[in-house]
Amino acid sequence: MKAVILDADTLGNDIDLSLIDTQVTDLTSYPATDAGHVQQRIQDADIVITNKVVIDANTLQRAASLKLICVLATGMNNIDVAAAEQLGIKVKNVEAYGTASVVQHTLMMMLSLAAQQSIMQKRVAAGAWQKSSMFCLLEPSILQLQGKQLVIVGSGELGQAVAKQATALGMQVTFSARPGKTDDERPSLHDLLPEADVISFHCPLTDATRGLLNRDNLRRCQQHALIINNARGGVVNEEDVLTALREGIIGGFATDVLPQEPPAAGHPLLEALNESLNLIITPHNAWTSREARQRIIELTAENIRQFQHAQSNDVDKTV
Repeated sequence: MKAVILDADTLGNDIDLSLIDTQVTDLTSYPATDAGHVQQRIQDADIVITNKVVIDANTLQRAASLKLICVLATGMNNIDVAAAEQLGIKVKNVEAYGTASVVQHTLMMMLSLAAQQSIMQKRVAAGAWQKSSMFCLLEPSILQLQGKQLVIVGSGELGQAVAKQATALGMQVTFSARPGKTDDERPSLHDLLPEADVISFHCPLTDATRGLLNRDNLRRCQQHALIINNARGGVVNEEDVLTALREGIIGGFATDVLPQEPPAAGHPLLEALNESLNLIITPHNAWTSREARQRIIELTAENIRQFQHAQSNDVDKTV
């Protein structure tokens, strides 16, 4: 089978593609593909492998040889899955490839916010320690996480893994009810906000989770509450959170995701990094450990193997 990778650069140049290469007869890999070249590059392919390249219904209808699309991510929103199904094209994604990497990133954010490290680093860089009359700086103060209440939104593999590590730090962990589910007996995020010391989001972006944390419920938070979003941009209304942070309604905010990525120049959150705020922004890189990226290749190669095995069985049944 002939396969093409449309945006290999999204996984970095230190990744070994040989596991995929051994599953196909011909593999062509492009660093990136713009919208104007998608049709040409997938025209003769049996298998298309992509991360973030958009493949719409019109493109699928004109790809006569296409049998399988492998998405190098969990989210499949860049593919018209309904159109693919109508055309008999299988779409496979990868899951749980970066759990350890994202959990590590979440803990980094939690610990850094608790230590108000971004503010402290600015104070040291400005000479506050050098000019101090004491051997240390006492402001801003550190929030001790042991015994504190962590509320997690999203009880899948990531949420459960974060809970395990937080428990090891001596924190108390509570999962909120799944947003939009009326049959979930767990308390809602709205009800848990007043008792949360730390809130960590690990849920998908849906109609029920869009803007889940916003100006209407942020005022229910404790003044020292730390908020972490390693889920999807849009789950937290970042402008409302920024306002709450500036007004001292919450104690800190960290995010690895924004609604538009890459963000436009002058984005309010990015501009706010210059202020003396307990604010951390990372460029959607929580998942990017080399181990996680290589695992994506392993899972994609397995998806191709399983697809070809299923096809072989279908052929055998017709003989």
